[in-house]
Amino acid sequence: MQETINTAHLDFTRLRRGEWMNGFTPVIGKALSRCEDLCFRLNSTLPSRSEERANLLHEIIGSIGQRFVIHSPFHCDFGFNIHIGENFTGNFNLTILDEADVTIGDNVFIGPNTTICTIIHDYDAEKRNEGIMRALPVVIEDDVWIATDVVILPGVTIGRGAIIGAGSVVTKDVPAKSVVAGNPARLIRNL
Repeated sequence: MQETINTAHLDFTRLRRGEWMNGFTPVIGKALSRCEDLCFRLNSTLPSRSEERANLLHEIIGSIGQRFVIHSPFHCDFGFNIHIGENFTGNFNLTILDEADVTIGDNVFIGPNTTICTIIHDYDAEKRNEGIMRALPVVIEDDVWIATDVVILPGVTIGRGAIIGAGSVVTKDVPAKSVVAGNPARLIRNL
């Protein structure tokens, strides 16, 4: 059993509020190491050991519905800021950088090699080298399909029933019941 992280600590609160701050604090470093250890254990566990994998995912992820599949490898930064609904599939090589909340609704399918990122580093090189960063939440509503090789950037909401085409970089909100694709992702059509 891994050591428990105090998620109410001021560092995590400031990240969730979207404040610019130094992300190189000992508390953040400890949480990153804990999660990396758990993800390593998960990714080293045979797929046939489904109960053991499910227990590890419940230890990593803040909350998750009863029916889910997450294929290895899976990576995240903290884990406790991830909240997933029912009937979720995360395909191979899903990466979630969850310095802020990542909320995923019911009946969501995420294809291989997808990255969901909440962290923004400062544009100024000196500040960036000092670890200055902020985080913005990502919301993926119910019934969304995200194809392969997609990047979802901080602060984005993907509306209910949307489809994100392969290779897309999602830089802004996606309307419900729409298809977007490209880099940056653009509206292709409404459903």
